[in-house]
Amino acid sequence: MKFLVRFIEATSSRKGRWITLLIWVVLVGLLSSIFPNVNKMADNGATNLPKNTMSVQAEQVAKKQFPNNSGTPLLLVWFREDGLTNQDLQQVTKLYKHLKTSPLPEQSFIPPLGNLPAEALKSSVSEDGTSLVTPIFLDEKASSDDIAENLSKLKSYMGKEISKDLLDKKINESGLHVRFTGPAGISTDAAALFSKADITLLISTILLVLVLLIVLYRSPILAIVPLIGVGFAYGLTGPILGFLAKKGIITVDSQAISIMTVLLFGAGTDYCLFLVSKYREYLLEEPDKFTALKKAVKHSGGAIFVSAITVVLSLSTLLLAHYGSFQRFAIPFSLVILIMGIAALTLLPALLAIFGRISFFPFVPRTEEMVKELEWKKGKKIRRPSGNWSKRFGNFVVGKPWTVIILSVVLLVGLAAFSPRIQYTQNLIDSFPKDMPSREGFTIMADHFSAGELAPMKLIVNSEGKDLPIKEQLSKRSFVESVSEPTKGKNENYLSYNVILKGNPYSTQSVESVPKVTKEVSGILHDAGIKAKGHYWIGGETSKLYDTENITDRDTKVIVPVVIAIIAALLLLYLRSIVATIYLIITVLLSYFSALGASWLLIHYGMDIPAISGLIPLYSFVFLVALGEDYNIFMISSIWKNRRTQPHRLAIANGVSETSSVITSAGLILAGTFAVLATLPIQVLLQFGIVTAIGVLLDTFIVRPLLVPAITTVLGRYAFWPGKLWKTDKWEKEKIDS
Repeated sequence: MKFLVRFIEATSSRKGRWITLLIWVVLVGLLSSIFPNVNKMADNGATNLPKNTMSVQAEQVAKKQFPNNSGTPLLLVWFREDGLTNQDLQQVTKLYKHLKTSPLPEQSFIPPLGNLPAEALKSSVSEDGTSLVTPIFLDEKASSDDIAENLSKLKSYMGKEISKDLLDKKINESGLHVRFTGPAGISTDAAALFSKADITLLISTILLVLVLLIVLYRSPILAIVPLIGVGFAYGLTGPILGFLAKKGIITVDSQAISIMTVLLFGAGTDYCLFLVSKYREYLLEEPDKFTALKKAVKHSGGAIFVSAITVVLSLSTLLLAHYGSFQRFAIPFSLVILIMGIAALTLLPALLAIFGRISFFPFVPRTEEMVKELEWKKGKKIRRPSGNWSKRFGNFVVGKPWTVIILSVVLLVGLAAFSPRIQYTQNLIDSFPKDMPSREGFTIMADHFSAGELAPMKLIVNSEGKDLPIKEQLSKRSFVESVSEPTKGKNENYLSYNVILKGNPYSTQSVESVPKVTKEVSGILHDAGIKAKGHYWIGGETSKLYDTENITDRDTKVIVPVVIAIIAALLLLYLRSIVATIYLIITVLLSYFSALGASWLLIHYGMDIPAISGLIPLYSFVFLVALGEDYNIFMISSIWKNRRTQPHRLAIANGVSETSSVITSAGLILAGTFAVLATLPIQVLLQFGIVTAIGVLLDTFIVRPLLVPAITTVLGRYAFWPGKLWKTDKWEKEKIDS
């Protein structure tokens, strides 16, 4: 740690500050000119499920035994609320005639609808006569950009030849509507949505952080300095991740990039404020800005370093996940925090050394002698910061620790009690806005056609030539609407069935039917003398959702204890106290469950959302536990340093007083940046933003300033066990000057 402090001091010395700034400028400029930015390398079509899951294996068997070179389906949903007319159906045949003679660049196959008379299409219209679904198949190898370009050309043609507002007017308006859905439509809408979100998110986050810094510190220069550090970190991270993605070392998607941006600005600004607050404190004592900066680095550098490493290692545990979306978070998030930590310990001290006291203009921190000299020159008194509120707050916590503990625990446990009631969903389309075209198309299909027909369960069985009563047995099940006649594969022993469920194939009830079908088919194979394993496969959207639940549950069970173990090890190494490590871990876990419970109250009862994404618990756990320990480490490190020269209660009171303002500022900024996610029209980001923001606020205003120091007060000298125990109980009798 001494080497680290000396290195940071060198980067912010009279000469070192300019060299440090130059190195960062050159690095960012050079890498940005050589490598592509990560935004250009986003792959929103990356798979999430591993190859050994049932649904993925079913897809592979289907491709081999039941080859279908049609491609990726784009579904055109034609809808008129008062019933499709013959003229509407003529438009369908007209479009397909055009696509036959002038196919889209990536078009691989279309059904011969252009050859059918309009009357013949009526048999495919929904029972109520309002809806028709027609497919266009695109090349499976086409990129998301290629598909988007094809859809744009298709929209242009339909707008000119059919109606300008055919695809854009609100679904409740009269007339003919067309919506693009299916895999091609959904992926294109998702990419466009995330693309817009990235720009909106970046601008909103920067403005929010800037405004909060100005309001909290009342200094325009100080508001810009942390943003300069964050900006350089962003400028360095983007090209590095872009290079890794281009080489195929990592895969990134738009969702990861969006959250990475928020994480960088929120956590990055926090690290800057930890140093800035100490720098300001020492500028009140030291006339020389370099000496003050050295002391600030010595006091806060270790806490910033340990905090950053804690977050980096915690986020790196996502590499242990089997679910693709979790894995794609690990490298971008870990790298951005690592680079931000380096920037906070090198570039930021250099910038503070360059700007000096002027960073805090117009409320410039000065020593007592400097203030007196300035008062003599101006001929009037200068207002000095009192810090009385922080002192009173610290004294209250150590003066009535049991009151603080009881009230805090009651509140947190009360909120946490709602977390077991949370309903989860793995349905991706539920994450998108209700007015997104592909979701509107999907909703029309669900409302006007049999729900189960939207996504039949695909059952493939290797019968080994035996006659199996699959259709007869499954048809008897209460959750099954119908089972198709078997289709033979290339190897005639392979049979494929379409199992249409009675409910919505994306519902929880339908997902729960997958193990029931598994048990039924296994029993049939066993009775026929066929080994079940490796002789049947269940595919389709319902099976994918079932596999997703199992994989994400597995990831949670693996990653959560690893994160806790890593944080415990780092806290133990840094604090050298088993007792402190235990209660710091317990408080942050309590904060996490409280955040889940409070968020469910807001999301479910306040926003009328029936379920939250099944990905949220692990996402929010890793973030809240890792980021929560940042504040723990910063405050506890202050208390630990104070106790070397101060009685126990006074050390805690002063520790709370010294860190309360910076933790409050940092918490508000971090919560604010994550709350920006809640303004986006993407449900999974909205929910993640709400959970994380609430968790950070609970940490900032309840756990860190109240519960943790109160517990430390009650435990007394045993809070440091097995570190050096005090040989005197003088602290118990110490009266703190109020």
